[in-house]
Amino acid sequence: MQKKIDNAGQSWQYHQQKPTAGRKLKLLEAEELLVALPLIYRLISLAEVEKRKDWFCEFEKTGEREQLYIMLTESLSSLNKIRKQANGVDNALEQTNLLLNRYFSDHGWRMVRKELSQIKKRKKKSHIEIGNDLVIKLKEFMASNQIDTFDQAIDHLLSEYPKSSEEN
Repeated sequence: MQKKIDNAGQSWQYHQQKPTAGRKLKLLEAEELLVALPLIYRLISLAEVEKRKDWFCEFEKTGEREQLYIMLTESLSSLNKIRKQANGVDNALEQTNLLLNRYFSDHGWRMVRKELSQIKKRKKKSHIEIGNDLVIKLKEFMASNQIDTFDQAIDHLLSEYPKSSEEN
């Protein structure tokens, strides 16, 4: 029961009407911090606020955004230091998430999550340059072995490598 309350406290609190379809927005998680912090630092700047007004919450008082910005940068800095020590991240992360929820609009946080997803996806992939003759051979190998992707083909070839070297 306690776990359910903890998770509910860290879900995105919608500013407008809660969507009826699609995934619920989620706040930052500890595993994402290494990738997310540089993105968040870049996006929270007051210059970005001017460029992407719909990404951020409206404030009634003039100095309120600047005050929240200062609190958020201090919280992010503290979170980053704690993350490097690798313990006690939960409380700092919760505090930072609350500030992020106040700073970004629903649309803005959706865009942040989208960018974060793209960054995480790019980090999982590598690009290797190979000659066209090898690409043609690899495609022929894929066709003859009914393999769909280059990843699968290379994995298949590498898994066969130890067997062929043992035979010699």
